[in-house]
Amino acid sequence: MEVQQGFRSLFQKYLLVLFMAVAIPLAINGVVEAWFGYRDQRARLDQLLGVQAMSAAAEIHDFIYGITNDLGWLVQLPWNDEPDERRRTDALRLFRQAPAIVTLTLLDHRGLERLYISRIGLNRIDSRTDRSTDPAVIGARAARTWFGDVTYNRGSEPYLKIAIVGNRPSVGAVIAEVNLKLIWDVISAIKVGKIGFAFVLDRPGRLIAHPDISLVLRGAEEATSRPFQAIRDAIGSAGVGSATGQDISGRDVAAAAAPVSGPDWTVVVLQPLSEAFGPIYAALKRTAAILAIGTVIAGLLAYALAHRMTEPIRLLEEGTERIGAGLFDHRISIETGDEFQRLADSFNRMAAELALAQQQQERIARLKRFLAPQVADLVDRTGDDGVLEGRRTEVVVVFCDLRGFTSFSAEVAPEQVMSVLSEYYEVLGRAITTFAATLTSFSGDGLMVLVNAPVPVEEPALRAVDLAVEMQRSVQELIVGWRSRGYRVGFGVGLASGSATVGRIGYESRFDYTAIGSVVNLAARLCASATDREILMDAEVAEGVGGRRSVIGLGNRQIKGYDEAVPVFGISFDAP
Repeated sequence: MEVQQGFRSLFQKYLLVLFMAVAIPLAINGVVEAWFGYRDQRARLDQLLGVQAMSAAAEIHDFIYGITNDLGWLVQLPWNDEPDERRRTDALRLFRQAPAIVTLTLLDHRGLERLYISRIGLNRIDSRTDRSTDPAVIGARAARTWFGDVTYNRGSEPYLKIAIVGNRPSVGAVIAEVNLKLIWDVISAIKVGKIGFAFVLDRPGRLIAHPDISLVLRGAEEATSRPFQAIRDAIGSAGVGSATGQDISGRDVAAAAAPVSGPDWTVVVLQPLSEAFGPIYAALKRTAAILAIGTVIAGLLAYALAHRMTEPIRLLEEGTERIGAGLFDHRISIETGDEFQRLADSFNRMAAELALAQQQQERIARLKRFLAPQVADLVDRTGDDGVLEGRRTEVVVVFCDLRGFTSFSAEVAPEQVMSVLSEYYEVLGRAITTFAATLTSFSGDGLMVLVNAPVPVEEPALRAVDLAVEMQRSVQELIVGWRSRGYRVGFGVGLASGSATVGRIGYESRFDYTAIGSVVNLAARLCASATDREILMDAEVAEGVGGRRSVIGLGNRQIKGYDEAVPVFGISFDAP
């Protein structure tokens, strides 16, 4: 047998194809997993650091402003020249309530010291020392609340001076020194991973809180604060999320910050990148190992399968399985010039016919979701769904829902709720179909129906009123049985007529037919206003019905969302 030039055996071709079909997706999957893993880990890191920073900032803010609120009670009453024992009592009470306050100084409206109380020093009563030029007093008078720079008592405990003036000059001012050890406790308690931590900088960038207190004691040194300032500046430049930088040890870190308003501090939470991305590095190693193992397995499988398969048989088998799974757009391409090719052509024709049949069934099913069955069949027979396109037309909108359904659904079992809704929608669905109306949407116990769209009907107002009456009759029959079971529910209907924009809305695989306009809002409001056994309609619906139904004028009612009262009409569902 003469072998044609360029001929390659099926074994060689399928060995290569099967090997590449497995190896390439594995490689792509590994790269994609690594990329998305990195991105997800970075997003989680941003979120974790941001939450920790905001939480710490909130605790510090609450701590400081809790103290300022307490201090505000001391500057409520005006001073006089006599010693005020009540203020001393109030100050001592505040000492008991706020242990963080170390000293309290009360000044009168002239800036004279009237009371000084300290936990670590001697108290002074009515010394009348002039403190009007104190920076704290000047700052408080300018901004009502003044925060000083952090100082260190005996070189260890951080203190913050706070000054507050009252709403009136006559009530004077109060100056307090606050022990900030609680802030150090908050910062020391923050752990991100195993070695991540947090610190606090003041406005100039001086370190005022850090798990390592020795760094805080050297916070005024530029060399000590510079790495922390660089991290804060990098976060500010990044705008949102976390930023990367180097800590005082030279390690690459990821950090996020949150401001503390008032003293204008910044809380920074960071974690070394080596720890933060440790899971990614481990995942990359696992992916590399899986790729290596997968490549070997792919070669072995390709070798075994190439001995046992031929392409036409494999394609026919695969095509049969896909058709069985409902993938009717699948086609088989076999160009062997023999019975296999004829069989593949017959297979493709069958798949095309099945796809057309499925599309037709799905199209009818979609139409029947929001159109009356007879309208859906009409659109399908004519093959023209142009009636569903957006346009402006006159419609009658019908809204209805159950009264007391919320409390009812909270009191009974879910199975009973679903049973009631099933009966409820069954009778409403029959009424909607009978009157060839269009169901646009339903949610919970409420639904919206259109009359005169998408297919025009004669006397839409009359038809809509008859539909509402039939709804009330049918649902009230159900309510009799429900109430015998102890279900306290009612049913109301609202109708409005007017111009609206109707048409399909949605996306490629999901469309709904609906209406948009003020008439929709009015119908919904009338429905909300209707009590049990009541049908409310606007003037246009009542005028369209004329004298053919017993419509009753109910006067003007104030409807939510409307500036002026709206004429409202009703009809008994027992009326002819």
